Amino acid sequence: MRWFRSRSTGAAAPAAPPPPPRRPRVERKDVASRARGIHVRASHEVTELLSGQYVSVFKGRGMEFEEVREYVPGDDVRAIDWNVTARMGHPFVKEFREERELTVVLMVDVSPSQQFGTDGRFKSDVAAEIAATLAFAAVRNNDNVGLILFSDRVERYVPPRKTRGHVWRVISEILSHHPEGRGTDIGGALGYLSRVVRRKAVVFLLTDFLDAEFERSLRVARQRHDITVIPIVDPREREFPDVGFVELEDPETGEWDLVDTGDARFRDTFRSKAAAREQDLATLLQRSGVDPIPVSTEEGYDFRRALLKYFRARGRRAR
Repeated sequence: MRWFRSRSTGAAAPAAPPPPPRRPRVERKDVASRARGIHVRASHEVTELLSGQYVSVFKGRGMEFEEVREYVPGDDVRAIDWNVTARMGHPFVKEFREERELTVVLMVDVSPSQQFGTDGRFKSDVAAEIAATLAFAAVRNNDNVGLILFSDRVERYVPPRKTRGHVWRVISEILSHHPEGRGTDIGGALGYLSRVVRRKAVVFLLTDFLDAEFERSLRVARQRHDITVIPIVDPREREFPDVGFVELEDPETGEWDLVDTGDARFRDTFRSKAAAREQDLATLLQRSGVDPIPVSTEEGYDFRRALLKYFRARGRRAR
């Protein structure tokens, strides 16, 4: 079952406030104010929590050839350049240096279902703050950061760059963008990623996964890129409160349906379907070899701790 916005018909006294309507368009000055706040918080979060964790987990592209020099006792014989050695008549070895610079791509779902939240934050707000935190971590380690905004189509592509001002642009693009598409096409976005980013990149996919046909595309993209997915969920997508009769709208199709949330069987069915959907997603990601970092819009939920826990766990596995 998808998520919705709702309007109550007033049949019963609500045990909890009904979900709010979709976010209205915001003025440029409001976007700037919100972007500034996220910019400051994300910068602080990187300093306090993620310093050192990011660089220890995400390595550069490997070793890049730097020069050839004469062999000296103690050098690894596997590094001998036999072509140069044959020409010069005595041994020469290749020297390499670690190529640290990475390309980080933030893929952010901007479909209408992201404009939902019942506990003080919209899913799109959480996505923007997570993206900003990851962008700061990348830029502070001299990595390039790019952005792909998608719905049922790719709506915006910002090529990778590595300046602090670029982080500001990433935040502003996420907050100010008004999607043209109504649905979610994760597979199409991953296909676009493979076309525009040719070399291996570290990819963070932020979405609520209201899409069914993306496993093959995820596996294909996983062969080239290092992909981590960040499922964003709202508490009301897991369990519905008893608020009487309400009309529910699917934000990605515009369809409305009248349901009785006072019916315990409806709430039980809703809860079980939500749990099954989350389990199906977890199984799919495991089959695809992709790590998830589940986060919530729930008040008091600290996504920074989830990121830090993931970085630490991944760091331990890499040792």
